[in-house]
Parts: sequence; structure tokens; C-alpha cells
Amino acid sequence: MDRIQTYFSGGSIDRMSALRKDEQSLQRLLGQPSTYLLPVSEGEVLVRDGKPALLGFPDIAIATHQQVPTLEQLVYLGRISDQDLFAFNTRSSNGFSVPQNCTFLSGRELMGSVDRESASLLAYARGILNWHDSHRFCGHCGAPNRSTEGGFVMKCSVCDQRSFPRLDPAIIVLVVHDNRCLLGRQAAWPEQRFSTIAGFAEPGENLEDAVRREVLEETNVRVGSCDYLASQPWPFPSALMIGFHAEGLSTDIKLNDAELIEAGWFSREDLRSSAIVLPPRQSIAFELIAAWHDLHSDIRLGELPASAEFNAPSA
Repeated sequence: MDRIQTYFSGGSIDRMSALRKDEQSLQRLLGQPSTYLLPVSEGEVLVRDGKPALLGFPDIAIATHQQVPTLEQLVYLGRISDQDLFAFNTRSSNGFSVPQNCTFLSGRELMGSVDRESASLLAYARGILNWHDSHRFCGHCGAPNRSTEGGFVMKCSVCDQRSFPRLDPAIIVLVVHDNRCLLGRQAAWPEQRFSTIAGFAEPGENLEDAVRREVLEETNVRVGSCDYLASQPWPFPSALMIGFHAEGLSTDIKLNDAELIEAGWFSREDLRSSAIVLPPRQSIAFELIAAWHDLHSDIRLGELPASAEFNAPSA
């Protein structure tokens, strides 16, 4: 089976994590001609010509009306080639004028509109700044937090409690029995739109436990062996999707909770038919389905024409 390289991952940026604790070195980067900033507004990232809109300090000064962000208002993303990159939330400036030929795009609008390298950087910036937004106050005493270590540690201004970037691990699984796979449809999705089973891991269980629990809870299907395939950052807002193929030990379906409105077993021929609409091709859900389909087929699922519904992103 070919290695799966998921969308939103695999970027070439060197995160330079050791530099985050060196505040003086980070401070010296500000204003340098090789330093660029990526603006983020309400979870939307600035894009120009299908690429991240990386702005130098002269452009940032114009866009922020001379209210250039301070180091504490920035997140150091790392280095690409000889360029140092920071991200910042435009809320930190009193008004932000969008530069010419630039636009803010949401995470879901990015899917398919930018290449994998750009998507990885944009998801990275969006994810870390979303964490900043949700951790402005200390969870221990309620006092304001202060950004430190290049934006990767939030430290309470009163009790010194430290918080670190949050990731929500979630399993996503294609269950297979004989020559059919198990797919489900959520109530909010249009008819014929199906995807893999997914859910968040809970305390006290490993990922395989989470796979078996989620599938049983949602479909009443019992699962045996679980094989890890790939993972995908899913910045909606902060999930890490951990993908599996799993063996179905039973086939009778019963919808045990309100997660799904419909579920069924589908053959490879079903997946290629117009009777079913699959997840977006940028999602790990599609990658899991395609990996199983292509294993015993001369037809590559990803090379078939995509229907319009593929462009409606979902988990």
C-alpha cells in the first residue's frame, strides 16, 4: 500500500523549536527584511494568489496603520529557506486594512484552493492562534494569560500557571468486512453523502479502544484488529485525525445514538457509482476509502471525476 500524505500536513517549514525560548533572538528578527508575518483574522488566514500572504514589516505597518505587533502578540512559526515566519491575530491591531489582491479564507475554504505545502502552513498558523484565542485567561485562577516562548506557552500573569497548545485526538476508521466497507451519513449531510466512522478518544482508552467503542456506539458493529494508516491535522478547530482500517466482526447495523441517520456496507463498485457521494478528496476519510478501494482494483478512486458535492468539506 502506498504511503498516504494527507492534506494540511507534510510542510517543509523548520519549526526551530529551540529558538522559541530565546526571546532576545526572536526580538532581533522583528523588522528584518527576511522576516515575514502571516495575518489571521477570526480563524481566517490571509491568502494571495493561492498562497499564504506573507507580509514584510513595511506592508504590516501600512495594513495595521503603524500599529506593528509586538513579540508578545506574535507566534513564531519557524523558518523556510532563509525566511523567518511569524503569525499574528489582526485583533491585536486597531483595524487591519487588507492589502491589495489579498483575501481572508476560512479553513474549509482553503481545502482544494491551495496546494499541500501552503495548506500545511495555513493550518499550522490557524491552529496555534485558535489556541491563543481560547486560552486568553488562566484556567486555574482566571487572570489574563501572557504569551511566551514564541507563542507556544501561555503563562498566567498572576499564578504563573503554564498552558500548552491543545490538540484533540480523534480516531477515524474504515471498517471492512469481506469485500465491503462500512460508511455512515450524518443528519446534516445531503442524501447519498457518506463517510467513515469518527469520534474523539476519551480518557483511559488507547486509540484501538476508541475505534472499537465509536464503531459499536454508532453502528452496533463489533471490530477486531485495527491497523493504523495515517493521520491528518484537522484545524476545525484543533483535532488530529488518526486514521485506521479495521476488521468488522459483525455486519448487522443498528444506529445506537444520534450521530448517524443512516449507515451501510458498500462494495468497491458502489464507491464508484453515482449513487454515493464520498468525502472531499483533501480529507483523510477519502484517503482511507481510496486506499482500501485501490488495493484490489486496477481503477484508482482518486482519478475518477469528482462530483460537485466533493467540494463541500466535512469531517
